[in-house]
Amino acid sequence: MGHGHVQSASARNKRSLAIVFGLTSFYLIVEVVGGLWTGSLALLADAGHMLTDVAGVGLALLAIWFAEKPASPERTYGYYRVEILAALTNAVVLILISLYILYEAYQRFKNPPEVESAAMLGVASVGLIINIIGMCILRAGSKESLNMKGAYFEVLSDMLTSIGVIVAGVIMLTTGWYYADPIISAGIGLFILPRTWALLKDAVGVLIEGTPADVNIAALRESLSQIEGVAGVHDLHVWSLTSGVNAMSVHAVLADEAEHDEVLARVHERCTKNFKISHVTVQTERGDFATHETHL
Repeated sequence: MGHGHVQSASARNKRSLAIVFGLTSFYLIVEVVGGLWTGSLALLADAGHMLTDVAGVGLALLAIWFAEKPASPERTYGYYRVEILAALTNAVVLILISLYILYEAYQRFKNPPEVESAAMLGVASVGLIINIIGMCILRAGSKESLNMKGAYFEVLSDMLTSIGVIVAGVIMLTTGWYYADPIISAGIGLFILPRTWALLKDAVGVLIEGTPADVNIAALRESLSQIEGVAGVHDLHVWSLTSGVNAMSVHAVLADEAEHDEVLARVHERCTKNFKISHVTVQTERGDFATHETHL
């Protein structure tokens, strides 16, 4: 049974991602100029963080472009997995950023540098507004795509950084206590780590073809077994090609007098309508053919 090219979840949010890419790129320029103008090391360091985030969002867009390319004899499922590789890359980069933030916070705690607090507040406030807009744009798509979730976490980490810079700036401006900068930076790093680790696990789960979290395979097996004309099922496998595009293969044992085409149509309809499965491959068989299989 043939299948057309199914649009992935992140492809449906491509326009939103492009808008956020433009906004974050603009703020990167503002932050670099602001850092150089004020001589603020904190802003320049955050600009380096922002540069990584802009690259991450750009990578997510590039992944969508690859994923939209049609399937070929060499890539029969197309380029869906590029999106997952992008999510994995973003997760790894975010973890490295978080660890760097913790290291930098430790270094600054030993010798906190003076910061041009007022100018830092102004630039960070612009960043906070841009990041809130970006989060609002990406939030819906992040619930259905690992690629979009990776981009969302990039913007979330930027927003947290902006808040941290603002809080630290207010404290330093009013009290002159420069330890606020490394303490708040460490808090940001610790906040980002567990959420990014969850993204990393989800991406790895797709790459090793684990059962998708949105598919209850036990319920699927029971539902298929109850279809008229099906005497039993085995070799049931469900995996994700990318976020929102699940695939399944199953062997269905035909009951006596059951018609192959009718059972095939029922199984396909049950999987696509009752479960979140886009690609369905069904092998129908009779008798004890299951004894020849290795995965029961």
